[in-house]
Amino acid sequence: MNRVAGPLSKHTIPLSPTVALGGVLVALAIAAVPLRAAEVMATGNFPRLEADPKAGELNLLERGGVYFWQDLLDIALWASGESGSPAERKVKEIVVNAASELKQAALPGSLRERGEYVLTFMYDRFLKTYATHQTRVDEIFNSGRYNCVSSAVLYTILALSVGLDVRGVMTRDHAFVTVIMGNESIDVETTNRYGFDPGSRREFHDAFGTVTGFAYVPARNYRDRVSISQLELVSLILSNRIADLESRGRYPEAVPLAVDRAALLARRSNPVNSSFFADPNRDLLDRIFNYGASLIAGGKETDALAWCNTAWRHYGSTDSTAGDSRWQEFTYAALNNYLVKLLKGQRISEARTILTQYTARVSRKQYSRLDTLLVDAELLNRIAGIRGSEDAEAVLRTISAAENQSTLSASRAMEMRNFILIKEGERIAAEQGPPAAIAYTEAAIARYGRNPRLEETLRIHRANRVTDLHNSFASLFNRREYESARDLIRAALTEFPGNRQLAADLNLAERALRRQR
Repeated sequence: MNRVAGPLSKHTIPLSPTVALGGVLVALAIAAVPLRAAEVMATGNFPRLEADPKAGELNLLERGGVYFWQDLLDIALWASGESGSPAERKVKEIVVNAASELKQAALPGSLRERGEYVLTFMYDRFLKTYATHQTRVDEIFNSGRYNCVSSAVLYTILALSVGLDVRGVMTRDHAFVTVIMGNESIDVETTNRYGFDPGSRREFHDAFGTVTGFAYVPARNYRDRVSISQLELVSLILSNRIADLESRGRYPEAVPLAVDRAALLARRSNPVNSSFFADPNRDLLDRIFNYGASLIAGGKETDALAWCNTAWRHYGSTDSTAGDSRWQEFTYAALNNYLVKLLKGQRISEARTILTQYTARVSRKQYSRLDTLLVDAELLNRIAGIRGSEDAEAVLRTISAAENQSTLSASRAMEMRNFILIKEGERIAAEQGPPAAIAYTEAAIARYGRNPRLEETLRIHRANRVTDLHNSFASLFNRREYESARDLIRAALTEFPGNRQLAADLNLAERALRRQR
């Protein structure tokens, strides 16, 4: 007697592993709208955003674009960070004595020779070693180290003290000065002992007047150079200190210097307009956003948002569209990363509350991105909580609404919908059997359209139904109930006409019946 092989195994329907929380961390790297009371609180102290009152006082010392040398010395020492300190008093005394010595010296009558004399005097007394980052005037008198900015500022102060008219000059990566002599302007490269009027040759004489040699500093061919005021020249001390601090990752310390630089330059007459002289207000925003970006990079998103709120109250009002967009970009970056962190911790309602508070602080497009992120997470949370057909239907309606409102992409909506429909089909199959699951899946395809995942699911449910029919047939056949087995399989073939497994079962039953007769 032939026996039907063992029962066929049912197939299981794999669930899509891509239905998971998705969030993109934004690296950094902004509209001016009144803030509500911030619920996001800072955990640390923020840099100073109020300008040093002395910045405004020093600015008012300007007289038609020029300063008394004593006033310029005060500004230079303040910019160097020594205002009001014992070190400042010591440096002032040194410079005052140097100016007095220059005045008492047998200065050349020619302004040109006098300008060169001042440069030589500086090198004889103070300037010892060039150091790229030594931009502070006070440090010259401590170590003799200098760079182009600190030496140019000191030259300007001493040259002013002997009646010369000195202005600043800068390029993209260098600073020096020019001495105005009537209709003539003479460059002075203060980083070189022989830098007065570069390109000219100077003779060296011994005590008897004999020429013993020559000094020659080639003139530099600056393609881009711009004249700057004495105050703008001194402000480069702050610019360099800021750049040095940021190069070492000390962003909080750079912010107050940028605040003070903006205040110092706020009332200047005839401000320079150049792509490589940092606009003080834009430069200040750069420092604010760089510090904020450092907080984001350090995973301190709540501090970054609180810093944005605080800084915006001081400097958020701007007529510049670009300025407004930068506040939006900064807020978006911090908010995105914070929301991602909340969502990963399943703090979904808290994330929604935070986003609602910041709706007016980001652009519509940015809000839409963040809203989509939250809608996705909220739907995933609801999907995880489905406990029956009513829950499933409610979430399916919400997915369709989100898709229609463009808060959920069509591909993501289909992915979530498939997940629900597959899970619900499996639940129905387990509780009611494959026929009910087949009917449910066929109705889903008719409702939402065909797609490979649902079609594969329907195929599996149908295969499982065939397996059940075959196994029932096998049980009857193995008990030699051939007529019942034949009748069962005939009915099965009306449900699945042409199915090879069922056709083979029918053939087996009919052969058994013939032998029995």
